[in-house]
Amino acid sequence: MSAVRRLLPSPISSVALLIAWLMLNESASAGQWLLGALLALVIPWLLAPLRPERSPIRSWTALARLVGVVLWDIVRSNVDVARRVLGRDAAIQPRFVWVPIDLTDPLAIVLLAGIVTTTPGTISAELSDDHRWLLVHALHAPDDAAAEAIVADIKARYEAPLSEVFG
Repeated sequence: MSAVRRLLPSPISSVALLIAWLMLNESASAGQWLLGALLALVIPWLLAPLRPERSPIRSWTALARLVGVVLWDIVRSNVDVARRVLGRDAAIQPRFVWVPIDLTDPLAIVLLAGIVTTTPGTISAELSDDHRWLLVHALHAPDDAAAEAIVADIKARYEAPLSEVFG
């Protein structure tokens, strides 16, 4: 590891911290720049051992497709959730559903849980200790067939592309 990388393990985070510091203090005085720079160097350096290894993106095309799918699903799910919430009470039958995970890359698993939570109508509730199962709370899953459809949807729309992105 180079000396620069040891001193500055996350340059983007350091710049973001410095900018955030200056904005939060509403001052660009020399003292605030100095203190902000010190924090921008020290905080990422202290947190570097906690950062996971970077996962290489193997397919930018698959990533772009996944982003498009997620954005579309967010819009579509917002409409569905609004219809259910504003409609009759029978339109909401929540259920917890265990989704088996084939992903092994830690970043891909975190992204899967984040995507599920970001999409209205579902929330990632728990990851099993062995990282093989994701517990998802679904706003509407009245029976086993609906639960199975949710699992199939998550695996096909999100997990498969994530597997392609991170190999």
